[in-house]
Amino acid sequence: MIDFDPIKSIRSGRWEKQSGPEPFVLFIPSPLPPTPPVTLDTAAHERANRALGRLEGITTLLPDPTLFLYMYIRKEAILSSQIEGTQSSLSDLLLYENKQTPGVPLADVKEVSNYVAAMSHGLARLKEGFPLSLRLLKEIHALLLKDTRGSDKEPGEFRRSQNWFGGTRPGTARYVPPPPHEVMPAMGALEKFLHGDPIQTATLVKAGLAHAQFETIHPFLDGNGRLGRLLITFILCAEGALSQPLLYLSLHFKQHREEYNEVLQRIRTHGDWEGWMAFYLRGVEEVSNQAADTVKRLLTMFEDHSHQIQKLGKAGMTALRVHTLLRKHGVISLADAERELKLSFPAVNKAMMYLQKFAIAREFTGKLRGRIFIYDPYIKILAEGTERSA
Repeated sequence: MIDFDPIKSIRSGRWEKQSGPEPFVLFIPSPLPPTPPVTLDTAAHERANRALGRLEGITTLLPDPTLFLYMYIRKEAILSSQIEGTQSSLSDLLLYENKQTPGVPLADVKEVSNYVAAMSHGLARLKEGFPLSLRLLKEIHALLLKDTRGSDKEPGEFRRSQNWFGGTRPGTARYVPPPPHEVMPAMGALEKFLHGDPIQTATLVKAGLAHAQFETIHPFLDGNGRLGRLLITFILCAEGALSQPLLYLSLHFKQHREEYNEVLQRIRTHGDWEGWMAFYLRGVEEVSNQAADTVKRLLTMFEDHSHQIQKLGKAGMTALRVHTLLRKHGVISLADAERELKLSFPAVNKAMMYLQKFAIAREFTGKLRGRIFIYDPYIKILAEGTERSA
């Protein structure tokens, strides 16, 4: 809880005391960029840029970028949603998308599935030439909350009532964002900043500043955290820093959640933009390097598995096709494999037996009929960092 009597102005904005039966203070942010300008650690900025460039460069080695993109978007969706308290795992989401029953409440998986849809929609709109604008953010927000627990929280509309977090009411809250009548002016200023007004800002720095500002404004009644994390991806992709959304920065925020909340709050209480940017750039560097290393591990694994299957000779031709399908979906039933590959059931079943023998595929229903197979080594590598909370 913030507790001081006078109106207090700092570099990042001003605190205002609200009177009433239970007085509280709320924060109104100043427009970006900060004044005086943020003093960046030049070495940290360069390391983050190099790591991001390495990640972008390694995507050119991918034999099928769409395959990796399919899974990486889902990894970021899982991580971002877990920060908000969902317990869905990567395999839960893949099961849900394959019309199978996940191991957690459907509401959790639906929220993650909506995140995937929202990110895909936003990226598609940007590729069409649609600007990163308040209108687009509202579209994406509507998709995030569609038919979920937040669907009664005015999806796609900026809030018209006061919100807060870290407490049961504004008077006990850890942080109270600006009042409703200040939301549109603050978001309008943020939109101008995204478009280079009043000055152009380096893409990586812009994404970091914009994320923190969005979270400070908290313009929606629900879904602000998820949309704020998506905003980083949209800025990096819109400005060409990444051609594909392979950076799952939510991993950094999840692993250092307390520090994340603290450095954001210090922007508001101390105007400490430098502390936030140091945390953010460290995350970009670490996660970019991890993602690039993961891509290399997966490419090596796919190649090793293909060589194993090829040793079967003629008998391995169908198994190779099933292996390729597993790479595409991660999880698949025999019936779906039969339909997609236009092969007989006995042929698909025999091929899957080979993949099981090589510990490539694992059946995890335990049933004799309607069996479902998962590309176990692939999912385990991708799911690193997304393990459910205890």
